[in-house]
Amino acid sequence: MKRSIVSDETRNKEAKKATWTGFAVNALLTFFKLFAGFRGGSAAMIADGVHSLSDFFTDIVVLVGFKFTEKPADDEHNYGHGKYETLATVVISLALLLVGYKILTSGIMSIYEVLFKGKIIEQPKMIALVAAVFSIGSKELLFRYTRRVGEMIQSSAVIANGWHHRSDAFSSIGTMVGIGGAIFLGRNWAFLDPLASLIVSVFIFKVSFRILMPAVNELLESSLQDEEIAYIKKIIEASPYIQNYHHLRTRRIGAKVAIEVHFVFEKTMSIREAHSYATEVEKKIQEYFGASSLITTHLEPSRDAQEATRA
Repeated sequence: MKRSIVSDETRNKEAKKATWTGFAVNALLTFFKLFAGFRGGSAAMIADGVHSLSDFFTDIVVLVGFKFTEKPADDEHNYGHGKYETLATVVISLALLLVGYKILTSGIMSIYEVLFKGKIIEQPKMIALVAAVFSIGSKELLFRYTRRVGEMIQSSAVIANGWHHRSDAFSSIGTMVGIGGAIFLGRNWAFLDPLASLIVSVFIFKVSFRILMPAVNELLESSLQDEEIAYIKKIIEASPYIQNYHHLRTRRIGAKVAIEVHFVFEKTMSIREAHSYATEVEKKIQEYFGASSLITTHLEPSRDAQEATRA
């Protein structure tokens, strides 16, 4: 049982590469969508182009987050700067929630105006539909690439940014349905655009909370996942020299983990021996969580029944 471990240098390099790739694709898409929206007379495509602008902000957030994460531990940040990455994940999640809210309210207002005020939406031109199809394909590919990199380097911020790319693809699906319906079915079907956007907003909300809650829990110093803690206990209990252990505390700091635990050894054992056995356990834990893991162990001698009673 071993996780995929990459060095901090490789991790930062791959994260920046994926983010800059997304930045370039977003620049192209935003320009194309806005051009197609104005040229094709599609308000939905113009809104979709504005939506793509939000990806610029999330890309910048990720780049800035990793710029801080690269900094080594210092006197003010003894455990390093990994929480900047977690904070970046929270910012991206909140940006997704805002995008979902805007799409939801815009869709509701459009449906209201069409159904109750008789508003007529002009039929868009084919270039707007082409832009929507192009956006869906490119953003889905970008999502898969970004998520793959994020999982490889175990970065919640990069994975969150990947889901932001997919939210843009979801938005474009709603745009494509609305534009396609308006073009091929006529003006009476223009309400398909805002109706589809309502469905898209639900998906965006779901993704937002999916990546927001783990990041919030990390900022609130939540423990590692149950299966991770169980694996740590398994390693400790496999040592024939550790009689007992207690005060096991765990937390995540960006891509790193911090683990604290008290080991109980036979009281006649020398400090040198106990330290060497504790080090063996630490190395096995680091084989799973990575060499940058922060593991702190406290060595204690065992106590006989009489001493335990007095304590």
